Amino acid sequence: MSRDDAARRQALGAFLRSARARVSPADHGLPSGLRRRTPGLRREEVAQLCGISTTWYTWIEQGRDVSVSVEVWCRLAETLRLARAERHYLFSLAECTDPQTGHLDAVALPDGLSDCVDSIRGPAYILDQSWNVLAWNPALQDLFDGWPGRGRANLLHFIFMDPAARTLVVDWEERASRVVAEFRADVATLAGDPAIQALVAELQAGSPLFARCWTRQTVVEREGGVRAFQHPARGRLRLRQFTFRLAIRPDCKLVMLLGDL
Repeated sequence: MSRDDAARRQALGAFLRSARARVSPADHGLPSGLRRRTPGLRREEVAQLCGISTTWYTWIEQGRDVSVSVEVWCRLAETLRLARAERHYLFSLAECTDPQTGHLDAVALPDGLSDCVDSIRGPAYILDQSWNVLAWNPALQDLFDGWPGRGRANLLHFIFMDPAARTLVVDWEERASRVVAEFRADVATLAGDPAIQALVAELQAGSPLFARCWTRQTVVEREGGVRAFQHPARGRLRLRQFTFRLAIRPDCKLVMLLGDL
């Protein structure tokens, strides 16, 4: 192992030991016992609950160079009763994609987050990984001439299925093509998600441009920069876009459009 790999595996083992010590045997219907020397679960109990050998689990905690499947990491996360941030930390240290990543779009935004969006002076909105608009402020609705207050609050659906987008977004075809590549990058870990598959199928059937762009397999990051709009009442507007990942909801991002340039 390289020095970085060794350090990562040691950190992983230390985290598992700490998490194991915080779980009560009673949480899994196990007797506490009078001769239990350490708090929490024993290694052999974690191994049994996860369906692996005690030796194998011990090696994981010791930071040895062993191969662990996604299924085992999932069972460990559940057995150790990891919170969302802890689970994310576990899978990051394991250098493994959590199959639960992105399955948060049914969860309401934390209290106060919509108020944060409302407090932003320029157009701002929050997108989940399916590009549903979960929150937006009046400035965004004014810029998009009433959307997403009217119609379906999904940015991809607006761009490709709402005729208003073709006149509002300057250089619509070029921007729309890049949007598809950005979306593909966002849903890389959600390829099998039924909601994503249904959205892609709907857009492929309803938009020839989306269908062509989707087959190109192009992937790019969602970058900032100047965005031009042809507003029906205010004419040509040029705004600078900034995108931020939300620590409180890692599946979401805050998009802001600032300053008429």
